[in-house]
Amino acid sequence: MFSEELTIDTRGQDIVDLSREVAAFCDGRGDGLVCVFAPHATAGLALIEVGSGSEDDLREALGRLLPRDDRWRHRHGSEGHGADHVLPAFVSPSLVIPVLAGRPALGTWQSIVLVDTNPDNPRRTVRCSFLAG
Repeated sequence: MFSEELTIDTRGQDIVDLSREVAAFCDGRGDGLVCVFAPHATAGLALIEVGSGSEDDLREALGRLLPRDDRWRHRHGSEGHGADHVLPAFVSPSLVIPVLAGRPALGTWQSIVLVDTNPDNPRRTVRCSFLAG
């Protein structure tokens, strides 16, 4: 297995497209699987279409599901921060994607995104691990 850590600055962004970075990591590695993992209690990864309004739809859905108010028992940090800690139960902190000929085998409109609704910590890491097949 080969593994590498990416450093992501999410300042001002709650949805960050990582597709290029993951593709670059897979380049030249042949066939196998890539695991993309966000080792954070308040972030997750998703496969969505970007640039078509899906980011706003995801934000709206998460806002309805996980409102940023004072209902949460976990209360330190910015208002509604407890919702950030529940996010990974709905937006998984990991994805496993087939890799064919050194390229992630994503669907036509799929992009790999980091979802990070926590404004208190803009420095994130994402670990990519490749397992040859």
